[in-house]
Amino acid sequence: MLASLRTATILGVESFTVHVEVDVSFGIPSFAMVGLPDASVRESRDRVRSAIRNSGFEFPPHRITVNLAPADLRKAGASFDLPIALGILAASGVLERREVVDLVLLGELSLDGSIHPSRGVLPIAAAAKRDGLFGILLPASNAREAAVVSGLRILPVSSLAEAVRALNDPPAAAAAAVVTPPAAASASTGADLADVRGQLLARRAIEIAAAGGHNLLLVGPPGSGKTMLARRMAGILPPLTFDEAIEATAVHSVAGLLAPGAGLLVERPFRAPHHTISNVALIGGGSHPRPGEVSLAHHGVLFLDEMLEFSRHVLEVLRQPLEEGHVTIARAARSAQFPARFTLVGAMNPCPCGFHGDPTRTCRCTPTQLLRYRERLSGPLRDRLDITVEVPALPPEVLQGAARGEPSAAVRARVVAARERQRARYADASIRTNAELTPAWLARYGSIDARGRRVLSMAMRSLALSARGYDRVRKVARTIADLANADRVVADHVAEALQFRMPAG
Repeated sequence: MLASLRTATILGVESFTVHVEVDVSFGIPSFAMVGLPDASVRESRDRVRSAIRNSGFEFPPHRITVNLAPADLRKAGASFDLPIALGILAASGVLERREVVDLVLLGELSLDGSIHPSRGVLPIAAAAKRDGLFGILLPASNAREAAVVSGLRILPVSSLAEAVRALNDPPAAAAAAVVTPPAAASASTGADLADVRGQLLARRAIEIAAAGGHNLLLVGPPGSGKTMLARRMAGILPPLTFDEAIEATAVHSVAGLLAPGAGLLVERPFRAPHHTISNVALIGGGSHPRPGEVSLAHHGVLFLDEMLEFSRHVLEVLRQPLEEGHVTIARAARSAQFPARFTLVGAMNPCPCGFHGDPTRTCRCTPTQLLRYRERLSGPLRDRLDITVEVPALPPEVLQGAARGEPSAAVRARVVAARERQRARYADASIRTNAELTPAWLARYGSIDARGRRVLSMAMRSLALSARGYDRVRKVARTIADLANADRVVADHVAEALQFRMPAG
Protein backbone atom coordinates (compact mmCIF):
# COMPACT_ATOMS: atom_id res chain seq x y z
CA MET A 1 0.00 0.00 0.00
CA LEU A 2 1.10 3.56 -0.67
CA ALA A 3 1.04 6.49 1.76
CA SER A 4 1.82 10.15 1.06
CA LEU A 5 2.70 12.82 3.64
CA ARG A 6 4.13 16.32 3.65
CA THR A 7 7.22 17.66 5.42
CA ALA A 8 9.76 20.40 4.67
CA THR A 9 13.47 21.09 4.49
CA ILE A 10 15.46 24.28 4.92
CA LEU A 11 17.94 25.82 2.49
CA GLY A 12 19.34 29.09 3.80
CA VAL A 13 16.37 30.50 5.68
CA GLU A 14 13.84 29.36 3.09
CA SER A 15 11.50 26.39 3.51
CA PHE A 16 10.95 23.90 0.69
CA THR A 17 8.13 21.38 0.64
CA VAL A 18 9.11 17.70 0.61
CA HIS A 19 6.59 14.95 -0.12
CA VAL A 20 7.27 11.67 1.69
CA GLU A 21 5.90 8.70 -0.26
CA VAL A 22 6.05 5.32 1.44
CA ASP A 23 5.25 2.05 -0.29
CA VAL A 24 4.90 -1.18 1.74
CA SER A 25 4.60 -4.21 -0.51
CA PHE A 26 5.13 -7.97 -0.36
CA GLY A 27 8.64 -9.19 -1.05
CA ILE A 28 11.95 -9.80 0.65
CA PRO A 29 12.06 -7.56 3.77
CA SER A 30 14.09 -4.44 2.98
CA PHE A 31 14.11 -0.71 3.66
CA ALA A 32 15.16 1.45 0.68
CA MET A 33 15.24 5.25 0.62
CA VAL A 34 15.51 7.39 -2.52
CA GLY A 35 15.21 11.09 -3.30
CA LEU A 36 18.73 12.39 -2.65
CA PRO A 37 18.89 11.83 1.14
CA ASP A 38 22.15 12.57 2.91
CA ALA A 39 23.76 10.35 5.55
CA SER A 40 21.70 11.79 8.43
CA VAL A 41 18.47 10.94 6.58
CA ARG A 42 19.63 7.47 5.53
CA GLU A 43 20.46 6.69 9.16
CA SER A 44 16.81 7.28 10.04
CA ARG A 45 16.02 3.71 8.92
CA ASP A 46 17.41 2.29 12.16
CA ARG A 47 15.84 4.99 14.33
CA VAL A 48 12.44 4.57 12.67
CA ARG A 49 12.47 0.77 12.98
CA SER A 50 13.26 0.86 16.72
CA ALA A 51 10.88 3.76 17.44
CA ILE A 52 7.95 1.96 15.80
CA ARG A 53 8.57 -1.26 17.71
CA ASN A 54 9.19 0.47 21.06
CA SER A 55 6.01 2.52 20.65
CA GLY A 56 3.90 -0.65 20.63
CA PHE A 57 3.36 -0.91 16.86
CA GLU A 58 4.38 -3.70 14.53
CA PHE A 59 7.12 -2.93 12.03
CA PRO A 60 5.96 -4.48 8.72
CA PRO A 61 8.20 -7.41 7.64
CA HIS A 62 7.84 -6.41 3.99
CA ARG A 63 9.60 -4.45 1.28
CA ILE A 64 9.54 -0.75 2.23
CA THR A 65 10.42 1.99 -0.24
CA VAL A 66 10.56 5.64 0.82
CA ASN A 67 10.71 8.40 -1.79
CA LEU A 68 11.52 11.99 -0.81
CA ALA A 69 10.32 14.30 -3.57
CA PRO A 70 11.48 16.43 -5.31
CA ALA A 71 14.40 14.18 -6.13
CA ASP A 72 16.75 17.01 -7.18
CA LEU A 73 16.68 18.69 -3.74
CA ARG A 74 19.17 17.29 -1.23
CA LYS A 75 17.53 16.30 2.06
CA ALA A 76 19.50 16.78 5.28
CA GLY A 77 18.74 16.50 8.97
CA ALA A 78 16.87 14.16 11.29
CA SER A 79 13.49 15.92 11.14
CA PHE A 80 12.40 13.43 8.43
CA ASP A 81 12.23 10.63 11.03
CA LEU A 82 8.67 11.32 12.14
CA PRO A 83 7.06 11.66 8.69
CA ILE A 84 8.84 8.50 7.50
CA ALA A 85 7.66 6.52 10.53
CA LEU A 86 4.12 7.84 10.15
CA GLY A 87 4.20 7.00 6.44
CA ILE A 88 5.11 3.39 7.24
CA LEU A 89 2.29 3.20 9.79
CA ALA A 90 -0.14 4.78 7.31
CA ALA A 91 0.80 2.31 4.58
CA SER A 92 0.36 -0.50 7.12
CA GLY A 93 -3.15 0.64 8.06
CA VAL A 94 -2.39 1.95 11.56
CA LEU A 95 -3.31 5.50 10.51
CA GLU A 96 -6.83 6.07 9.25
CA ARG A 97 -5.56 8.22 6.38
CA ARG A 98 -2.96 7.15 3.85
CA GLU A 99 -2.71 10.66 2.40
CA VAL A 100 -1.87 13.54 4.75
CA VAL A 101 -1.21 16.65 2.68
CA ASP A 102 -2.88 19.33 4.83
CA LEU A 103 -0.30 19.08 7.63
CA VAL A 104 3.47 19.57 7.75
CA LEU A 105 5.11 16.84 9.85
CA LEU A 106 8.44 17.37 11.61
CA GLY A 107 10.44 15.60 14.29
CA GLU A 108 13.51 13.56 15.12
CA LEU A 109 12.77 10.20 16.76
CA SER A 110 14.53 8.53 19.67
CA LEU A 111 14.75 4.76 19.77
CA ASP A 112 12.00 4.71 22.42
CA GLY A 113 9.62 6.69 20.20
CA SER A 114 9.99 10.08 21.88
CA ILE A 115 10.46 13.14 19.69
CA HIS A 116 13.37 15.58 19.81
CA PRO A 117 13.12 19.25 18.72
CA SER A 118 13.85 20.31 15.14
CA ARG A 119 15.70 23.23 13.56
CA GLY A 120 14.14 25.83 11.29
CA VAL A 121 10.56 25.50 12.58
CA LEU A 122 9.69 29.20 12.23
CA PRO A 123 10.38 29.52 8.47
CA ILE A 124 8.67 26.16 7.91
CA ALA A 125 5.57 27.32 9.79
CA ALA A 126 5.53 30.60 7.85
CA ALA A 127 5.68 28.66 4.56
CA ALA A 128 2.86 26.37 5.70
CA LYS A 129 0.67 29.39 6.45
CA ARG A 130 1.55 30.89 3.06
CA ASP A 131 0.56 27.63 1.31
CA GLY A 132 -2.82 27.60 3.06
CA LEU A 133 -2.27 24.37 5.02
CA PHE A 134 -4.36 23.27 8.01
CA GLY A 135 -1.48 23.17 10.45
CA ILE A 136 1.83 21.71 11.51
CA LEU A 137 2.52 18.65 13.66
CA LEU A 138 5.82 19.07 15.43
CA PRO A 139 7.77 18.41 18.66
CA ALA A 140 6.17 19.95 21.73
CA SER A 141 9.34 21.92 22.52
CA ASN A 142 9.02 23.76 19.18
CA ALA A 143 5.36 24.69 19.69
CA ARG A 144 5.91 28.23 20.96
CA GLU A 145 8.24 28.97 18.07
CA ALA A 146 5.62 27.85 15.53
CA ALA A 147 2.89 29.75 17.42
CA VAL A 148 4.52 33.00 16.28
CA VAL A 149 2.74 32.39 12.95
CA SER A 150 -0.90 33.30 13.53
CA GLY A 151 -3.75 31.42 11.88
CA LEU A 152 -1.94 28.07 11.78
CA ARG A 153 -3.08 25.06 13.82
CA ILE A 154 -0.26 23.82 16.02
CA LEU A 155 -0.29 20.12 16.94
CA PRO A 156 2.52 19.57 19.48
CA VAL A 157 3.43 15.94 20.16
CA SER A 158 5.99 14.29 22.42
CA SER A 159 6.03 10.73 21.05
CA LEU A 160 5.27 8.66 17.98
CA ALA A 161 2.19 7.15 19.63
CA GLU A 162 0.87 10.64 20.41
CA ALA A 163 1.49 11.67 16.80
CA VAL A 164 -0.57 8.71 15.57
CA ARG A 165 -3.48 9.74 17.81
CA ALA A 166 -3.21 13.36 16.65
CA LEU A 167 -3.26 12.36 12.96
CA ASN A 168 -6.25 10.09 13.42
CA ASP A 169 -8.21 13.04 14.85
CA PRO A 170 -6.51 16.37 13.98
CA PRO A 171 -9.42 18.67 15.02
CA ALA A 172 -9.59 17.10 18.46
CA ALA A 173 -5.82 17.29 18.83
CA ALA A 174 -5.81 20.96 17.79
CA ALA A 175 -8.61 21.74 20.25
CA ALA A 176 -6.73 20.01 23.06
CA ALA A 177 -3.41 21.67 22.32
CA VAL A 178 -2.62 24.64 24.55
CA VAL A 179 0.30 26.69 23.28
CA THR A 180 1.50 29.63 25.35
CA PRO A 181 1.86 32.75 23.18
CA PRO A 182 5.46 33.88 22.68
CA ALA A 183 6.76 36.50 25.07
CA ALA A 184 6.68 40.14 24.03
CA ALA A 185 9.87 42.13 23.59
CA SER A 186 11.26 43.70 26.74
CA ALA A 187 13.92 46.24 27.58
CA SER A 188 17.52 45.14 27.77
CA THR A 189 18.87 44.17 31.16
CA GLY A 190 22.53 44.26 30.16
CA ALA A 191 25.39 46.18 31.78
CA ASP A 192 24.79 49.90 32.28
CA LEU A 193 26.62 52.80 30.64
CA ALA A 194 26.64 54.51 34.03
CA ASP A 195 29.54 52.20 34.92
CA VAL A 196 31.73 53.96 32.33
CA ARG A 197 33.75 56.86 33.77
CA GLY A 198 34.76 59.66 31.42
CA GLN A 199 35.11 58.78 27.69
CA LEU A 200 32.47 61.34 26.70
CA LEU A 201 33.43 61.30 23.02
CA ALA A 202 33.31 57.50 22.85
CA ARG A 203 29.94 57.45 24.65
CA ARG A 204 28.63 59.93 22.10
CA ALA A 205 29.98 57.76 19.27
CA ILE A 206 28.19 54.59 20.42
CA GLU A 207 24.97 56.58 20.90
CA ILE A 208 25.14 57.81 17.30
CA ALA A 209 26.03 54.31 16.07
CA ALA A 210 23.07 52.79 17.93
CA ALA A 211 20.67 55.48 16.73
CA GLY A 212 21.53 55.11 13.03
CA GLY A 213 22.83 51.54 12.81
CA HIS A 214 26.31 52.80 11.88
CA ASN A 215 29.49 50.71 11.93
CA LEU A 216 31.89 51.79 14.66
CA LEU A 217 35.63 51.40 15.33
CA LEU A 218 37.06 52.04 18.81
CA VAL A 219 40.83 52.68 18.92
CA GLY A 220 42.77 52.92 22.16
CA PRO A 221 45.41 51.39 24.43
CA PRO A 222 44.77 48.25 26.49
CA GLY A 223 42.47 48.83 29.45
CA SER A 224 41.03 52.11 28.22
CA GLY A 225 37.47 50.74 28.19
CA LYS A 226 36.89 49.78 24.54
CA THR A 227 35.37 46.38 25.29
CA MET A 228 33.39 47.78 28.22
CA LEU A 229 31.85 50.43 25.99
CA ALA A 230 31.10 48.04 23.14
CA ARG A 231 29.32 45.52 25.37
CA ARG A 232 27.16 48.26 26.86
CA MET A 233 25.94 49.22 23.41
CA ALA A 234 23.49 46.30 23.62
CA GLY A 235 21.73 48.11 26.48
CA ILE A 236 20.96 51.24 24.46
CA LEU A 237 19.67 49.60 21.29
CA PRO A 238 15.93 49.94 20.64
CA PRO A 239 13.75 46.85 21.12
CA LEU A 240 13.18 44.58 18.14
CA THR A 241 10.08 45.31 16.13
CA PHE A 242 7.81 42.33 15.46
CA ASP A 243 9.06 41.95 11.88
CA GLU A 244 12.69 42.23 12.97
CA ALA A 245 12.11 39.68 15.73
CA ILE A 246 10.68 37.19 13.24
CA GLU A 247 13.65 37.63 10.88
CA ALA A 248 16.25 37.29 13.64
CA THR A 249 14.45 34.34 15.25
CA ALA A 250 14.26 32.53 11.91
CA VAL A 251 18.06 32.70 11.54
CA HIS A 252 18.63 31.40 15.08
CA SER A 253 16.05 28.67 14.49
CA VAL A 254 17.83 27.48 11.34
CA ALA A 255 21.13 27.49 13.26
CA GLY A 256 19.58 25.43 16.06
CA LEU A 257 20.38 28.06 18.70
CA LEU A 258 16.89 28.62 20.10
CA ALA A 259 16.38 27.20 23.58
CA PRO A 260 13.69 24.46 23.89
CA GLY A 261 10.30 26.07 24.34
CA ALA A 262 11.52 29.49 23.19
CA GLY A 263 9.38 31.83 21.10
CA LEU A 264 10.52 35.08 19.51
CA LEU A 265 13.85 36.61 20.42
CA VAL A 266 13.24 39.50 22.79
CA GLU A 267 16.67 41.16 22.60
CA ARG A 268 18.74 42.30 19.66
CA PRO A 269 21.52 39.76 19.03
CA PHE A 270 25.00 40.64 20.28
CA ARG A 271 27.64 38.33 18.81
CA ALA A 272 31.30 38.50 19.83
CA PRO A 273 33.29 35.75 18.05
CA HIS A 274 36.90 34.98 19.03
CA HIS A 275 39.65 36.25 16.76
CA THR A 276 40.58 32.68 15.77
CA ILE A 277 37.28 32.26 13.89
CA SER A 278 37.41 30.98 10.31
CA ASN A 279 35.88 32.82 7.38
CA VAL A 280 33.23 30.07 6.99
CA ALA A 281 32.19 30.37 10.63
CA LEU A 282 32.02 34.15 10.28
CA ILE A 283 30.24 34.45 6.96
CA GLY A 284 28.40 31.11 6.82
CA GLY A 285 28.71 28.11 4.54
CA GLY A 286 29.56 24.44 4.69
CA SER A 287 28.45 21.53 2.51
CA HIS A 288 24.93 22.15 3.80
CA PRO A 289 24.96 25.96 4.15
CA ARG A 290 24.51 27.19 7.71
CA PRO A 291 24.33 30.80 8.91
CA GLY A 292 27.54 32.38 10.17
CA GLU A 293 28.12 35.00 12.85
CA VAL A 294 27.20 37.86 10.51
CA SER A 295 23.73 36.34 10.03
CA LEU A 296 23.33 35.44 13.70
CA ALA A 297 23.94 39.15 14.38
CA HIS A 298 21.11 40.14 11.99
CA HIS A 299 19.34 43.25 13.38
CA GLY A 300 21.91 43.33 16.17
CA VAL A 301 25.61 43.89 16.80
CA LEU A 302 28.67 41.98 15.63
CA PHE A 303 31.53 42.88 17.98
CA LEU A 304 35.10 42.10 16.89
CA ASP A 305 37.34 42.60 19.93
CA GLU A 306 41.02 42.99 19.06
CA MET A 307 39.91 43.42 15.46
CA LEU A 308 43.37 43.39 13.95
CA GLU A 309 44.12 40.00 15.51
CA PHE A 310 41.56 38.48 13.11
CA SER A 311 43.08 37.08 9.92
CA ARG A 312 42.99 39.60 7.11
CA HIS A 313 41.15 37.24 4.74
CA VAL A 314 38.53 36.73 7.48
CA LEU A 315 37.99 40.47 7.80
CA GLU A 316 37.79 40.96 4.05
CA VAL A 317 34.76 38.67 3.72
CA LEU A 318 32.81 41.31 5.69
CA ARG A 319 32.82 43.71 2.74
CA GLN A 320 29.80 42.30 0.89
CA PRO A 321 27.43 41.87 3.83
CA LEU A 322 28.31 45.34 5.13
CA GLU A 323 27.19 46.80 1.80
CA GLU A 324 24.33 44.51 0.79
CA GLY A 325 22.86 43.30 4.09
CA HIS A 326 22.84 39.63 3.10
CA VAL A 327 25.16 36.72 2.35
CA THR A 328 24.80 34.40 -0.63
CA ILE A 329 26.38 30.96 -0.34
CA ALA A 330 26.71 29.42 -3.81
CA ARG A 331 26.79 25.65 -4.25
CA ALA A 332 26.73 23.50 -7.39
CA ALA A 333 23.03 22.64 -7.15
CA ARG A 334 21.51 25.66 -5.39
CA SER A 335 22.41 28.92 -3.70
CA ALA A 336 21.39 29.80 -0.15
CA GLN A 337 20.87 33.37 1.01
CA PHE A 338 21.08 34.48 4.64
CA PRO A 339 20.15 37.95 5.95
CA ALA A 340 23.05 39.91 7.47
CA ARG A 341 21.92 43.43 8.32
CA PHE A 342 24.05 44.09 11.41
CA THR A 343 26.01 46.86 13.08
CA LEU A 344 29.75 46.15 13.12
CA VAL A 345 31.64 47.32 16.20
CA GLY A 346 35.39 46.80 16.20
CA ALA A 347 37.97 47.46 18.91
CA MET A 348 41.70 47.70 18.23
CA ASN A 349 44.94 48.89 19.79
CA PRO A 350 46.78 51.71 18.00
CA CYS A 351 49.89 49.52 17.59
CA PRO A 352 51.14 46.00 18.45
CA CYS A 353 52.25 46.96 21.96
CA GLY A 354 49.19 49.15 22.40
CA PHE A 355 50.81 52.38 23.61
CA HIS A 356 51.37 54.41 20.43
CA GLY A 357 50.47 58.02 21.20
CA ASP A 358 50.04 57.36 24.94
CA PRO A 359 51.46 60.32 26.92
CA THR A 360 52.37 58.20 29.96
CA ARG A 361 53.71 54.97 28.46
CA THR A 362 56.36 54.51 25.80
CA CYS A 363 55.58 52.72 22.55
CA ARG A 364 58.19 50.06 21.70
CA CYS A 365 57.06 49.42 18.13
CA THR A 366 59.23 50.22 15.15
CA PRO A 367 57.76 52.15 12.18
CA THR A 368 57.81 48.93 10.15
CA GLN A 369 55.89 47.03 12.85
CA LEU A 370 53.38 49.87 13.12
CA LEU A 371 52.83 49.96 9.35
CA ARG A 372 52.47 46.18 9.09
CA TYR A 373 50.00 46.18 11.99
CA ARG A 374 47.76 48.86 10.50
CA GLU A 375 47.81 47.22 7.08
CA ARG A 376 45.82 44.31 8.55
CA LEU A 377 42.77 46.54 8.21
CA SER A 378 42.48 47.29 4.51
CA GLY A 379 41.51 50.70 3.20
CA PRO A 380 38.27 49.48 1.56
CA LEU A 381 37.11 47.84 4.81
CA ARG A 382 38.03 50.85 6.95
CA ASP A 383 36.17 53.04 4.48
CA ARG A 384 33.03 51.06 5.36
CA LEU A 385 33.33 51.98 9.05
CA ASP A 386 31.16 55.06 9.48
CA ILE A 387 32.53 56.15 12.85
CA THR A 388 36.09 55.94 14.16
CA VAL A 389 36.73 57.24 17.68
CA GLU A 390 39.76 57.29 19.94
CA VAL A 391 39.37 55.86 23.44
CA PRO A 392 42.34 57.23 25.43
CA ALA A 393 43.64 55.91 28.74
CA LEU A 394 42.03 57.78 31.64
CA PRO A 395 43.96 59.51 34.42
CA PRO A 396 43.53 58.21 37.99
CA GLU A 397 41.46 61.19 39.12
CA VAL A 398 38.77 60.38 36.56
CA LEU A 399 38.69 56.68 37.47
CA GLN A 400 38.50 57.48 41.18
CA GLY A 401 35.85 60.16 40.78
CA ALA A 402 32.52 59.59 42.48
CA ALA A 403 30.39 60.88 39.61
CA ARG A 404 28.75 58.18 37.53
CA GLY A 405 28.02 58.55 33.86
CA GLU A 406 24.61 58.91 32.25
CA PRO A 407 22.64 55.63 32.59
CA SER A 408 21.77 53.44 29.64
CA ALA A 409 18.04 54.10 30.09
CA ALA A 410 18.42 57.82 29.33
CA VAL A 411 20.61 57.17 26.29
CA ARG A 412 18.26 54.42 25.10
CA ALA A 413 15.31 56.85 25.21
CA ARG A 414 17.10 59.22 22.82
CA VAL A 415 18.10 56.33 20.56
CA VAL A 416 14.52 55.04 20.43
CA ALA A 417 13.22 58.54 19.61
CA ALA A 418 15.75 58.87 16.77
CA ARG A 419 14.82 55.43 15.41
CA GLU A 420 11.14 56.42 15.50
CA ARG A 421 11.91 59.48 13.39
CA GLN A 422 13.68 57.24 10.87
CA ARG A 423 10.84 54.72 10.89
CA ALA A 424 8.30 57.43 10.12
CA ARG A 425 10.51 59.06 7.47
CA TYR A 426 11.20 55.80 5.62
CA ALA A 427 7.72 54.30 6.03
CA ASP A 428 7.32 53.98 2.26
CA ALA A 429 10.89 52.78 1.65
CA SER A 430 12.52 49.39 2.09
CA ILE A 431 15.00 50.71 4.66
CA ARG A 432 14.82 51.06 8.43
CA THR A 433 17.83 53.13 9.49
CA ASN A 434 20.05 55.91 8.18
CA ALA A 435 22.91 53.46 7.72
CA GLU A 436 20.90 51.74 4.97
CA LEU A 437 20.40 54.91 2.91
CA THR A 438 21.36 54.61 -0.75
CA PRO A 439 22.65 57.62 -2.72
CA ALA A 440 19.16 58.10 -4.19
CA TRP A 441 17.51 58.10 -0.76
CA LEU A 442 20.28 60.36 0.58
CA ALA A 443 19.49 62.92 -2.12
CA ARG A 444 15.86 62.84 -1.01
CA TYR A 445 16.16 62.67 2.77
CA GLY A 446 19.72 63.82 3.57
CA SER A 447 19.67 67.39 2.25
CA ILE A 448 22.23 69.70 3.90
CA ASP A 449 22.04 73.47 4.23
CA ALA A 450 24.42 75.70 2.23
CA ARG A 451 26.91 76.22 5.07
CA GLY A 452 26.98 72.51 5.79
CA ARG A 453 27.70 71.76 2.12
CA ARG A 454 30.67 74.16 2.18
CA VAL A 455 32.05 72.47 5.30
CA LEU A 456 31.68 69.06 3.68
CA SER A 457 33.33 70.20 0.43
CA MET A 458 36.37 71.54 2.27
CA ALA A 459 36.60 68.32 4.31
CA MET A 460 36.53 66.19 1.16
CA ARG A 461 39.66 67.92 -0.08
CA SER A 462 41.55 68.07 3.21
CA LEU A 463 40.68 64.52 4.32
CA ALA A 464 40.76 63.03 0.80
CA LEU A 465 37.37 61.39 1.35
CA SER A 466 36.25 58.77 -1.15
CA ALA A 467 32.75 58.85 -2.64
CA ARG A 468 31.76 56.16 -0.14
CA GLY A 469 33.27 58.18 2.72
CA TYR A 470 31.39 61.27 1.53
CA ASP A 471 28.07 59.41 1.63
CA ARG A 472 28.81 57.88 5.03
CA VAL A 473 29.53 61.30 6.54
CA ARG A 474 26.15 62.43 5.26
CA LYS A 475 24.46 59.40 6.80
CA VAL A 476 26.07 60.00 10.19
CA ALA A 477 25.15 63.69 9.99
CA ARG A 478 21.54 62.68 9.29
CA THR A 479 21.56 60.55 12.45
CA ILE A 480 23.05 63.38 14.53
CA ALA A 481 20.23 65.60 13.26
CA ASP A 482 17.68 62.95 14.27
CA LEU A 483 19.16 62.81 17.78
CA ALA A 484 18.81 66.60 17.90
CA ASN A 485 15.20 66.31 16.67
CA ALA A 486 16.09 68.43 13.63
CA ASP A 487 14.37 68.07 10.28
CA ARG A 488 17.33 69.29 8.23
CA VAL A 489 21.05 68.59 8.44
CA VAL A 490 23.06 71.73 9.21
CA ALA A 491 26.76 72.60 9.44
CA ASP A 492 27.06 71.63 13.12
CA HIS A 493 25.78 68.12 12.36
CA VAL A 494 28.23 67.77 9.47
CA ALA A 495 31.15 69.01 11.59
CA GLU A 496 30.41 66.48 14.33
CA ALA A 497 30.12 63.68 11.76
CA LEU A 498 33.46 64.67 10.23
CA GLN A 499 35.33 64.40 13.53
CA PHE A 500 34.39 60.70 13.59
CA ARG A 501 35.77 60.28 10.06
CA MET A 502 39.26 61.45 10.99
CA PRO A 503 41.86 58.71 11.50
CA ALA A 504 42.28 57.92 15.20
CA GLY A 505 45.61 57.35 16.85
